[in-house]
Amino acid sequence: MTSDPAGIVSLDERSRQIFRQIVESYLETGDPVGSRTLSQRERIDLSPASIRNVMQDLEALGLIYAPHVSAGRVPTQNGLRLFVDALLEVGGIDAVDRAAIEQQAAMRDMKLEDALARAGEVLSGLSHCAGIVLASKVASEIRHVDFVMLDKNRALVVLVDTDGTVENRVMDLPAGMTPSVLAQAANYLNHHMRGLTLAEAARRAEAELARQRAEIDELAASVIEAGLAVWGDRGRSGDKLLVVRGASHLISGAEASGNLERLRLLFDDLEHKENLIQLLAHAEQGEGVRIFIGSESNLFSLSDSSIIVAPYHDTAQKVVGVLGVIGPTRLNYARIVPMVDYTAQIMQRILG
Repeated sequence: MTSDPAGIVSLDERSRQIFRQIVESYLETGDPVGSRTLSQRERIDLSPASIRNVMQDLEALGLIYAPHVSAGRVPTQNGLRLFVDALLEVGGIDAVDRAAIEQQAAMRDMKLEDALARAGEVLSGLSHCAGIVLASKVASEIRHVDFVMLDKNRALVVLVDTDGTVENRVMDLPAGMTPSVLAQAANYLNHHMRGLTLAEAARRAEAELARQRAEIDELAASVIEAGLAVWGDRGRSGDKLLVVRGASHLISGAEASGNLERLRLLFDDLEHKENLIQLLAHAEQGEGVRIFIGSESNLFSLSDSSIIVAPYHDTAQKVVGVLGVIGPTRLNYARIVPMVDYTAQIMQRILG
């Protein structure tokens, strides 16, 4: 979380108190708050007229606004940011949330993908938002490679890892390719590259092809090189695995607030996973929990959503991914921030 409380310094104690009440009420109910409602609260000993004057000042500062004519006020995006940075009181994680998160750490012998999915499901279930987990793909060892000719210009490359994961990708073929040459290339890779990662296989193939090119059909050699190049970035630090769980949790809240169109836009945003991956990768660079509100993320500006994320580490304290939740800007930040932080700690235990 960033901290920029400069804006709060300009507010006197009375303005801070009213501003806090407006934001906390909005986060709890989602409804605008009026001066009469505020005047009836025990912690505010002011008349409705005095409160209205303060609210006008807060509105002039761009911290609150009236969503409807003659209605109460709700915080703006800038107001939420000021509240999160300067007034949000974050305590320890709730005991019930802690127990639910720790259950996943008790599970043993999970594959990385299963652990990521489990973390996303737990975050989604506890927060009633979409749970997201981003990780660098682990470089797996090759068990089998096959080439399937689709037409004279394209072939399907089938890669099977030693953990049973199967990936299919389409590659362009050199001119004059035949099924027999594809079979020869597959046989070569399966004989010489089994048990290696793709990065290792690419390096070995490059070295061996340089030495043995005279012994290998030129077309087969080009297929071997192209086939490995299809997965050239797989297993590198820039290759990311993204898990999104529980997006349906957002539907009920959107129906209640009449924001189904915003929900549709949010789902559209989630479909563009490249943008989400870039955002989460940016969050990896920071320490601790980070909060992006609305357009701050450059991803959810139209869907009125917030994202709360934290990096998680391996046993060597190297950042290996990011996890968190996506939900409406009206989130229970005080509860979700420690929840995300603790889940990041638990992920390190699982990876260990």
